[in-house]
Amino acid sequence: MRRQRRTKIVATLGPSSSEPEVIAKLFEAGADVFRINMSHTSPDRMRTLVSNIRSVEQRYDRPIGILVDLQGPKLRIGEFKTDAVALKQGAAFVLDSDKTPGDATRVYLPHPEILGALEPGHRLLLDDGKIRLVTTAVTAGKATTRVEIGGKLSARKGVSLPDTTISFSGLMPKDRTDLEAALDANVDWIALSFIQRADDIAEAKKITRGRAAVMAKIEKPQALGHLDSILDVADAIMVARGDLGVELPVEKVPGAQKQMTRSGRRTGKPVVVATQMLESMISSPVPTRAEVSDVATAIFEGADAVMLSAESASGQYPVEAVAMMDRIAIEIEGDPTYRSIIQASRADPEHTGADAIAAAARQIAETVDLSAVVCWTSSGATALRMARERPNPLVVAISPNVSTGRKLAVAWGVHCVIAEDAHDQDDMVNRACRIAFREGFAKAGQRVIVVAGVPLGTPGATNMLRIAFVGDTSLE
Repeated sequence: MRRQRRTKIVATLGPSSSEPEVIAKLFEAGADVFRINMSHTSPDRMRTLVSNIRSVEQRYDRPIGILVDLQGPKLRIGEFKTDAVALKQGAAFVLDSDKTPGDATRVYLPHPEILGALEPGHRLLLDDGKIRLVTTAVTAGKATTRVEIGGKLSARKGVSLPDTTISFSGLMPKDRTDLEAALDANVDWIALSFIQRADDIAEAKKITRGRAAVMAKIEKPQALGHLDSILDVADAIMVARGDLGVELPVEKVPGAQKQMTRSGRRTGKPVVVATQMLESMISSPVPTRAEVSDVATAIFEGADAVMLSAESASGQYPVEAVAMMDRIAIEIEGDPTYRSIIQASRADPEHTGADAIAAAARQIAETVDLSAVVCWTSSGATALRMARERPNPLVVAISPNVSTGRKLAVAWGVHCVIAEDAHDQDDMVNRACRIAFREGFAKAGQRVIVVAGVPLGTPGATNMLRIAFVGDTSLE
């Protein structure tokens, strides 16, 4: 199941794609990681989906990543006396701590932390930004606002706060329950929703204790403002353009996407671009030209992965959507301008021996036109360093840990093979050549470059590289 592209594909599972046979078809079509959205999934259902994915993994003998996406803090208004109310532009509207059903002048806001953090001038966006309020006054348990954009408003609609940092935990009680269930099911990635600061990720990492990698979803302006500190703590980031496009002016989202992709590449943390990538394929067998261009832009920027949400979870054409994403990636990566764009946006290596080795391996592989870069990696750190360099040859990561292979399923250009650890340097080089040949990355007589940390099995100790011929002895 060697992919013909470097960009990875994340496919969300749902009503259209929960059964093992459909999951197998999605994997064959190109899905590298499967996402389980806990906003719509119970812990029991999540465990069933994990079991279905692992059965497909066993069938194809290839590591498959599983990403569990936690719901995060959902902020909603209370109930109205009627089905809906009409808010008129310029009118005053109050959000308060009174649980009495509301009307066109006020509504209950069951989040005292919001009422405690709002200040005059702060905006509130209701119902995915369809209604916009501006705070004019705040007193104990009450915020008075002016309606800037009015319209019909019904009960339990969501509240977004682009100007307000709220002092609550990034993990709600439901998230903690779902997180423990996901860790017990041995999933590979945990995605945190609606984070605001690095502390939100640190809280989750204290719970995971290395049992799963943590991906920060950047969907609030506050998180964008703390991007560097978030990247210091998170293992990866997701450009969650849906909610980000609610709280940010939509014209700012493309620039934010580019900023996040560049920052992720600079730090060597995988970046997943998500939301509405092939939205029309929910009900159509082909995407729009604009959607194809959107996916292409993310690939040209060097994103590690592109993600399908409703297209694969509840759409009519889940397999076709994954196959389309696969074809777009293959075509873009074969475009004559692709390599020059990737090279132009490559970051300088960090001032560490491991990063220097990775940069040198990439330069040698491209200068000498080697067939593959083969990494021995226990924790995945060596492979991620090589992926950060975006080498022209594909990266073959050999790891004794299946959990490492599953985590690396989201990393750009990394093809992971699970194998027993090498006994010494000669064994390491010989087996690297055999595996590169067996997996179709090198032919007899070609050369590969082998990158590893010595002593073997020491996480993060990338300190050795060696050019090796794939000869007859490697084919035994």
